[in-house]
Amino acid sequence: QVQLVETGGGLVQTGGSLRLSCAASRSIASINTMAWYRQAPGKQRELVAAITSSGSTRYADSVKGRFSISRDNTENTMALQMNNLKTEDTAVYYCVANIFPSNYWGQGTQVTVSS
Repeated sequence: QVQLVETGGGLVQTGGSLRLSCAASRSIASINTMAWYRQAPGKQRELVAAITSSGSTRYADSVKGRFSISRDNTENTMALQMNNLKTEDTAVYYCVANIFPSNYWGQGTQVTVSS
């Protein structure tokens, strides 16, 4: 199993940037898929971005060109660089690791974008 801790959330204005980080309690080198999800008030939890062990990435259409997901297998961390933030990005962001057959979730970090 793995414990995941997200950091880096906070309050920013539209157009600003934040970098979220997810620290894992064990090696992530063998974890095929890691991802960032978010959940805004009154909305379903949605996939923001995902990255495989081989470096393939996937993004929600709403964040393409603004967000960038990365992972550092030597430090057992995953990051989400968020640029040009919009009010619609306001949500709790979760780090997720898929370790077959289970998904492991962090506690979440709040991102609030104000206009």
